Amino acid sequence: VQLQASGGGLVQAGGSLRLSCAASGRTFSGYTMGWFRQAPGKEREFVATIWWSGGVTYYADSVKGRFTISRDIAENTVRLQMSRLKPEDTAIYYCAAASPLIAGPPRGMDYWGKGTQVTVSS
Repeated sequence: VQLQASGGGLVQAGGSLRLSCAASGRTFSGYTMGWFRQAPGKEREFVATIWWSGGVTYYADSVKGRFTISRDIAENTVRLQMSRLKPEDTAIYYCAAASPLIAGPPRGMDYWGKGTQVTVSS
């Protein structure tokens, strides 16, 4: 399984960014796909997950209402639309996958991609 994240960058507070994760190496039906982030000096934390089949979503309280996770089955891509960004959203964002379907914040994931840096200036 390969997961390739892209779309990070520098944005002002209040702005938007869209991250993409290109997934390959197998079919992902029955998988949970997710985004996590790690800020400097902090542990990696859950951001959002989506069930590849069915599209059920879960979000961390800190991003609920501002971020939207989605998946494009035809393109084997998972996206994270981030709006109303805050400086505290600054982190390296990682795409991940796990089997089976996980309800709520996962304790672990099976596959991880390299991260993409998101920096939000005040």
